[in-house]
Amino acid sequence: MLTALFSLLAAAFVGTTAPASAATADRWGFAYVQDPTVPVWTTLDTTRQWGSWKAAAPLAWADGIKVTPGRFLVRFPGIGTGSRGVVHVTPVNRTGHYCEAVRWYQSGADQIVDVQCHKPGGGWDDSPFTVLWTLSSGVLLAGVGSHAYLQYGAGGIVQAYNSTGGGVSVTPGGVGQYQVKLGSVGLAGVLAGNVQVTAVQPNAQARRCKVYHWYASGPDVIVHVFCHDLAGTPINSEFTLSYHRQRAVFGDFGPPKYFGYLATAAGGPTNYNHPVGVGVNSVGPVAPAGRYLVTYPQLAQKETHAQVTAQGSGSYYCNLTGPWSFVGVDAQVDVLCFDNAGVPTPHGFLSTFSSRI
Repeated sequence: MLTALFSLLAAAFVGTTAPASAATADRWGFAYVQDPTVPVWTTLDTTRQWGSWKAAAPLAWADGIKVTPGRFLVRFPGIGTGSRGVVHVTPVNRTGHYCEAVRWYQSGADQIVDVQCHKPGGGWDDSPFTVLWTLSSGVLLAGVGSHAYLQYGAGGIVQAYNSTGGGVSVTPGGVGQYQVKLGSVGLAGVLAGNVQVTAVQPNAQARRCKVYHWYASGPDVIVHVFCHDLAGTPINSEFTLSYHRQRAVFGDFGPPKYFGYLATAAGGPTNYNHPVGVGVNSVGPVAPAGRYLVTYPQLAQKETHAQVTAQGSGSYYCNLTGPWSFVGVDAQVDVLCFDNAGVPTPHGFLSTFSSRI
C-alpha cells in the first residue's frame, strides 16, 4: 500500500526546506473534494490537487472519505507532521453551505485534514470543498515576497510562522473579534498581498470566520477577523489565517510561477498576477446578485487551486460556485456570497489562485 511505501520515504522529508531565494513551504498539499459522499478512500480530482510529496512519489495522489454527514477526511500522502501547519477550506456550492477545519494530524506517513460542512441553519451536511494544508520554517531573503500564518486557539496563538522573521500577534477585541498583526510582511504604507481565513472548531459546531478589515501599518499588515455562529451571531472561535505576497497561497515561489490574487475592496498590489503583473486580474458581477466572475490571465496551467474568504461587515460569507474553468490561457473563478440564511447577497471577498508550476 502507498502508506507503507511512504513510511520508508518519510525520513527524506523531515527538516527539509527549499532554498530561501525561492520556496518557503517545507511541506504542503492542496486538493478539491468534488464528491464528499464517497464511503471508501477515493482518489480526489487529479487535475486540482498537488503537493510536496510529488518530489519523492510522483505517482501518489491525495484521497478522501466521508465519515459522517458533512464530515470528510482528506489524506495527503507521505507528508505527515502531526498538528503543525495550517489549513484553509473553501466550500464549493450554490446552496449556502459552509465548511470549517476540525483538526489535522498525522496517520502513519500521511497528513490527514478533517473537515466539517454545514447547511444554512448550522446542520451537518455534505458539500464539495477545496482544501489546503501547508507548513513552513526559515526566513526568506528580502525582495522575494513574504508568507506568514497562524493558528489561533482557545488559549491564544497555537502556532505561527513569518518568513520575514517578524512578529505575529493576536489581540482579542469584542466577542468574536480579533486583531492580527503580521510584522514586516507588507510594503511600507501600501496595502499588498492577500489574506485567507478559515474557522477551526474541534467539536464540529457551526462556525464561520472572515476578514472584516485589513490595512498596512508601515511594513506590517493588520487584519481584523470576525467570527460567527450558525445564527450569524458573533462568537469567540478558533481560526487559521495566512498571508502571501508575491508567492502562492501555500507559500512557495519559482515554482509556482503562475499564481494570482485580488481583493475586491482594494486595488494596487492586492491585485497581483505572476507573471503578468499588478492590476491585471479582473472581477465582474454576474447573475444572481452576489455572484462574481474572477479572471486570472495566463494562469490556466497544469494542476490548480483556489481559495476564497469573505471581507466586510456582518455575517455574510463567500463560496466558490463550482470548479474553476479555463478559457484559453486564462483561469476563471466563480464566486458567490450569501447572507446568514444562505440567500445570495452582494459582498466583498479576497480570492487567490495558483498553479503548481
